[in-house]
Amino acid sequence: MKTRGWWLLLVLAAGNALAAPGDVQRFPAKGAPVAQLRIHGSTDIEVFATVIADYQRLHPGTEILYEDVITQDIYARYLRDRGGAQAPDMLISSGMDLQTKLVNDGHALPHRSAQTDALPAWAQWRHEAFGISYEPVAMVYNTRTLPAARVPRTRRQLLDLLRAPDAPLQGRVGTYDVERSSVGYLLATQDGQRGSMAGALLGALGDNGVQLEERTGVLLDRVSSGQLSLVYNVLGSYAQARIDAGAPLGIVEPEDYTLVVLRTAVIPRSSRHPEESRRFLDYLLSPRGQQVLSREARLMPILPAQGQQRGRSPERSYRPIQLGPGLLVYLDALKRRQFLDAWNGSMRQQGR
Repeated sequence: MKTRGWWLLLVLAAGNALAAPGDVQRFPAKGAPVAQLRIHGSTDIEVFATVIADYQRLHPGTEILYEDVITQDIYARYLRDRGGAQAPDMLISSGMDLQTKLVNDGHALPHRSAQTDALPAWAQWRHEAFGISYEPVAMVYNTRTLPAARVPRTRRQLLDLLRAPDAPLQGRVGTYDVERSSVGYLLATQDGQRGSMAGALLGALGDNGVQLEERTGVLLDRVSSGQLSLVYNVLGSYAQARIDAGAPLGIVEPEDYTLVVLRTAVIPRSSRHPEESRRFLDYLLSPRGQQVLSREARLMPILPAQGQQRGRSPERSYRPIQLGPGLLVYLDALKRRQFLDAWNGSMRQQGR
């Protein structure tokens, strides 16, 4: 399934100064330098640094440059810079649909190993896009401003809370701005396909003056400070890290269904160091790498721990978003425009 890419580049570049550089951190080789790896990732540097440090214990001669880039810029910058000296060797992103499009359009190198073959079918596509961890999508609330008895456990309960006569969430609820956040767009389109109440929920969020943001961190800052009482459809691992640090937050994985986003790795065809990229991917999917992702980076490993059933799906209420051509549907220009028109009609109702 092929879709034209020119329109998508224009959409993703708008408002982003053609994908401005992100935060870059250099991790020098620990021994005599023999290899280099340049990674563009949507995972915060401080989260992924522990993974890089462990990899360098095994491969002390590898220098790694990690650039923290928002998901939509990972896609746009790769297409813009793939022929240059700063082109990445690996793309790691929770923007599953854009990673899938890069694969679909012939921009990825294949890789097959014992580690990639251990992945469940829903977590790899064409041996070119690979899930390395999974992210349950959650509601996060402030435990000081939202009483436990009123915390919603399902989308129906959230809708009821948004419609409550005393309006406890008026001006105090947030979610992703799907026009600026590719992960937010992915989650919103998945909700629209899975839930019959998606439209009503969007309308209720708009009626409550929902605050819209591009990054998970900004939303969690606002709910941690008490400016917001609840945020909907955000990546849960970032909230757990804040809870561990003492933030007054609670996480709800909706009991009706919990979407699961895969953090995916792609080795771009223009990689200058493809063998090092393959070696790093195999490390991420090895038992050691998965343990570091889980224990140190606080990301949920994609592969089961030793002794568990191979290829087992996540928890019962989890609905993993599957890698593959189905993710390209809402990247079609007409489908995207129609969805965003409807979303804006519901969500941007402040001041009506």
